[in-house]
Amino acid sequence: MQERIVRAVAGVMVLISLLLAIIVNINWLYLAGFVAINLIQSSITRWCFLSDILTKLGIPK
Repeated sequence: MQERIVRAVAGVMVLISLLLAIIVNINWLYLAGFVAINLIQSSITRWCFLSDILTKLGIPK
C-alpha cells in the first residue's frame, strides 16, 4: 500500500512541477529534478522519508 502511495505522490509532484513551470516560471522544474533524485536515492538505499511518515500514520506496507 505504501509503495503505491509513494509512487502516486511522486507522480503528482512531477505533474504539479510541470504545470507550474509552464504557467508560472521555468525554475519549477527543479522540483521535478528533486523528486527524481529522491526516487533514485530511495531505489539505491531502500530508504524513503515518505514511507517512514506513512508507517507512523499507521498505513500498512
